Order: sequence, then structure tokens, then C-alpha cells
Amino acid sequence: MPTPFAAVLFDLDGVLVDTEALITELWAEIFRGQGLNLSSAEITRLTAGQRFEGVVRALEEGRGWRAPEDFLPLLNTRFNAAFDHVPPVPGAADTLRALDAASVPFAVASNSERHRLGLKLRGAGLDTLLAGRAFDPACVGGVGKPDPALYRYAAAALGAEPRRCLVVEDSAPGAQAGLAAGMTVWALLAGSHILPDDEARLRELGVARVLHSHAELQAALGLLVPSP
Repeated sequence: MPTPFAAVLFDLDGVLVDTEALITELWAEIFRGQGLNLSSAEITRLTAGQRFEGVVRALEEGRGWRAPEDFLPLLNTRFNAAFDHVPPVPGAADTLRALDAASVPFAVASNSERHRLGLKLRGAGLDTLLAGRAFDPACVGGVGKPDPALYRYAAAALGAEPRRCLVVEDSAPGAQAGLAAGMTVWALLAGSHILPDDEARLRELGVARVLHSHAELQAALGLLVPSP
């Protein structure tokens, strides 16, 4: 059964690379240094799918906290140092290889800053599979998800109409971006950071399908994984 989509667009963290647990631990350490004691669930809800600026804005609006002047440079330094080795989500490389074998265009569209996006892909061993098709907010003037611009840009780069694209996401901001771009959105909840209410929240947003592994995604797309 050939896939009905002209292109498949992936989020990165939690969908292709399982960095979210590492990221949550790092955020917790940074927040404690700022006098903010948040639970793991609070950190995940606050940071999943968000750019650094969005996290800071949410803290300022929700908690009345004000970021020190050097906070964003501190975040960049700490996060860049964390991604030498990151685990891929199980089956992620197989999905990309199967799409390639089926001649289905694919790309990753991530809120990660460009240098950090490259670090994560290299750290997970996915950089070769995604060479030339990894897109970040700098591609669209610095605007990240939930704005749809990044997914629209990725679709255009692949020569695919948005309405014929599938977005694979695990966060509310990412799902909102894909839906606002006029694309079909499936949730893939295969990372180690998933919260009990994530599936219900994503269904409420309007994702068309919820999957729990890359094996399920491959089956849903009718893909055959080639031998290594």
C-alpha cells in the first residue's frame, strides 16, 4: 500500500531523537539556579515544542519571573554542550530509510536553533539521512512553531503542496503549526517524556491519528523497511 502523502515532515525532539528526558533534567538544573523549582511534568508542559524565547515569555507571564540579561546566552551554552551523544527514538532511522526507498520526500522541521539541530542529528547518527533537509526557524526569519511558516517552508523545499503533506509531531505547538499550515497531523508518542494526558490534548487539537512507535508509523504509511 503506497503512502497517500506527497511528503512527510517530522518534528525532531521526541519524534526522531529521544532528547526530552535529557532536556527536562537540564531545564530543571537551570531553573533551580534561578530559584524556580518546577516538577518534571511542569517543565515538560512548559518547554516541549517551544523555543527558548517562548519558555521565558511563559515564565514571565505565568509566574512573574524576569530573566536575567545573560539568561538566553546561558541557555545556548548549556544546551549546546549537552548533545554530543543523543539516542534516536527506536525505529526512527528505519522510517527514514523506508521513506527514501519508497521515493517519498521527507524532512525535519524543528524549533531547535540551527547549530543545535545539527548537533542533535549528528549525536543520534541521523545527519546523513537528513542532509540538506533539516529546517529551523532561521529559515523563516526566526519564527518558530506554533506558527505554521516553518512547515510551509519545509513543504515548499520538497516541492509538495501543504494539503498533501503529513506532519509527525509530539507536542501541542508543533501540532498547531502543522494544522495551521493545512497539513494532516499525526501524533507519534514514542519518546521517554510522554505525559498521561498528552494523547487527549493532541486529539483535542485535531490530530488525525495517534501512534506509539515508529513500527506503527511505518505500518500506517505502508512502508517496507529495507535491510541494513
